[in-house]
Formats: sequence, C-alpha cells, structure tokens
Amino acid sequence: MMTSIRDRLQQRIESRQAVCAVVGLGYVGLPLAMELCEAGFHVIGYDVQQRVIDLLMRGESHIQDVPAAQVAKHVKAGLFVATTEEARLGDADTVSIAVPTPLAKTRDPDMTYVLAASDAIARHVHPGMLIVLESTTYPGTTRDLMMPRLEARGLTIGEDAFLAFSPERVDPGNPVYNTKNTPKVVGGITPACTEIATRFYASCIDTTVPVSSPEAAELVKLLENTFRSVNIGLVNEMAIVCDRLGVDVWEVIEAAATKPFGFMKFTPGPGIGGHCIPLDPHYLAWKMRTLNYKTRFIDLASEINSAMPAFVVEKVARALNDVKKAVNGSRVLVLGVAYKNDIDDMRESPALDVIRLLEVQGAHVEYHDPHVPRYREEGVEMVGVPLTDEVLVAADVVVIVTDHKAVDYQRVVNLASLVVDSRHATAKLAPGKARIVSLTPDAPRMPPAPARAR
Repeated sequence: MMTSIRDRLQQRIESRQAVCAVVGLGYVGLPLAMELCEAGFHVIGYDVQQRVIDLLMRGESHIQDVPAAQVAKHVKAGLFVATTEEARLGDADTVSIAVPTPLAKTRDPDMTYVLAASDAIARHVHPGMLIVLESTTYPGTTRDLMMPRLEARGLTIGEDAFLAFSPERVDPGNPVYNTKNTPKVVGGITPACTEIATRFYASCIDTTVPVSSPEAAELVKLLENTFRSVNIGLVNEMAIVCDRLGVDVWEVIEAAATKPFGFMKFTPGPGIGGHCIPLDPHYLAWKMRTLNYKTRFIDLASEINSAMPAFVVEKVARALNDVKKAVNGSRVLVLGVAYKNDIDDMRESPALDVIRLLEVQGAHVEYHDPHVPRYREEGVEMVGVPLTDEVLVAADVVVIVTDHKAVDYQRVVNLASLVVDSRHATAKLAPGKARIVSLTPDAPRMPPAPARAR
C-alpha cells in the first residue's frame, strides 16, 4: 500500500527527520526556532536582515528572552542555521511564518511582510510541505491571501501541501510562560491541515489546542488582546474618574480585587505598548468595517488608552506648577522607555509619547533605562543617562513611566525633589525627600479608631 504525502510528512516530523524553516527571527520567530532545535529538529532561520543573520551565526542573540548560549549551542551542533538565502526554504518540510504585521497610518493592516513571505514560500513550495502563519492578522488572511498563492503552484491544500494558522502568544520578559509551555492554538484549512500542524507543534510545545478553522484561530488572538485592551481602557478611565473625584484609584482596585469571583484585576498606567495590544484590536476593527459593522468597544478603548500619555504629562505640568515651575525650561528625567518592565522592547511604548509631549512643551528631557541604553525615534538618536546622584538631584521632576525592577526607587525618592509615579512603583517606600505625585490622589491616612470602653 502506497504511503500518502501526509503520512510521509507525519513520519518525518515524528522521527525528527523533518527540516523546519522559520521565516522572521524576531521576538516570535527566534524563540520558536530554538524550541524546535531543543526538540531535535534541524532548523533553517530565514530573515532579510543580514545584521541579524551575522549575529546569530556568531552564536549571539538579539532577543532578551533567548540566551546567547542557547543560540551558540545549536549553531555549533549544526541544528540551527540562519540565512538570507530565500532558496533554502525549498529544503524545508515545515515553514512557520513569524513576520511583523504593522498598521498603516490609517490604522489599516499593512500586510507587506506577510505577502512577501507568502510569495517567497510559494516560489519554493513542494509537495509534502506544511506552512503555518503565526503573525497576528485579521480573520481570513490565511485562506484569502496565502492559500491562492500556494494553489497557483498547482498544489491541492490538504492533500499535496498543508496550510494552517497558529497565533503567536509571546509575552516578552514573562518569567513563567514561554514558547514551550504556552498552549498553542492551531486551525487548518482542512481537517488534515489541522491534524498535521497540531502534530508538528506537539513535538516541541507542551499543549496544543486544535480549532475548526484558520479563521477561528486568527480570531482567538484578536479576542485575547482585545479583551486586554478594553479592560486596560476601562481601568485607565477609572484612573481619570478617580482623579476628578479625589479618590485613590489604587486603593479602589486593591479593595475590588479582594472579591473572589467576578472581578479580574487590571491596573492603570501611562498607556499601552508592545506589538500586540495597541495594534491587534485594530485588525478586527478593520475587518468588521469591511462588513459594515463598527466595533465600538475597540474604538473607545483605543481612544482612552491613547490619551494616557497626555494625562501623565498633564500630571507633570500640574506637579511642577504646584512648586512654581513651568514645564518650559524644566529638566525632566524619564525613568523607563521600554513598553513594560524588565525588557528591552520599545515597540509602541507610551514613553515615546510622554517624551515627545514634554519636549513640545519646552522641557529638557533625559531618560534612564537599564535595558535600553539608546534608541532611535524618527531619525533622532536618544542616549540614556546614568542614574547618578547628581542626575537625580538636578532634575526638576522625575517621571516613572516603566517600573524596571533594576531601579532603586527608594534612592530616587531620597534624592529627587519631585516624582510623578505613573506605575505605583513608590507606593510602599519609606518617605524621602521627594514629593510624590501618583496618577490619582493618595488615600488619606485615617486616624486610629478610639478605644472602646469596656
């Protein structure tokens, strides 16, 4: 009895004879490539940036969550090779696509990278190849954009080649959940596609979650991040409400979090960042606009979250005004420019908006971030300053935008004269020299209750 194409691919995966390609070696692709190597596969990492390829082939890493020692180990063992040669994709049995999916200035999906990757794979696709898109996108991308390009090569999806979508769920800097132990959702064009893609990911990831279609899998990721965006928007608006009412939002949140059911704790901040939460809901909003439906929750959450950097800058202006200083001409030290604590990822960081708004108002802005020594924004390079005693004392105001654990905030409040804390990083510290301004007024200290007579 003849062995089918599907059975041969499955046997190659299970015996680790399959060659796996990963297109895009960034925050998603490189960790996946390393997990595949750990599982015993030979992996071809394809990226268009020669700088990244050269770095990886030297056994170094440009992703904080991927140790250089791990890259070096697999390069030395011959399990991992990074290349800019597109033709090497033809050597692969499986191809996972992890390229950026940014938004255009009009908030429409920019599918340039996905289309380029799809066309590159289509030029080298062969019978018995599994192709999985991991890049976050709108429902219908896998079926409507990728499948026609593969079928144009004379292949029947589900018989000759296999196509699926499996959303990335990377959380940079998470000390608990990584690529291997985060459940992997998989949805294929056909049941055969789903099965073979599920078996593939089960070879290197602890838990797989098959769903009925690529559209369902695409929508899973959008729901996850829309859920977070909407709830962050809600708690950010609550911070504004509490500010107007003179109530401490942190006290309200902590008290609400004592309810053992029906409440999930979210915290306010200077805005949202990263590649997912600020962008992903807009893919769904765009798709629904093509179907004449307005996603009101998504739009409102985006409006509130986008306004938070301005709210923080307003806090800075009011705090300076209280000590008879103007923003114009003041020395402002921003602590943290990564989009969240303890990572070096600056994608969509609200700190960039905070800095920009302060500079527009005439402030002299410096920053310190132990994870981001320098960055380039709109062609201008910013270099961080060391967090010396002199820098802290000289600042008219210190603005905590990202609460990295490596920063000694007790030292900050001991030396600075004024601190605007958008992350609640100073809440439990001993009093210091600094006057501390939170997003909302602090809860008043209640006098002790009088002793009851017995």
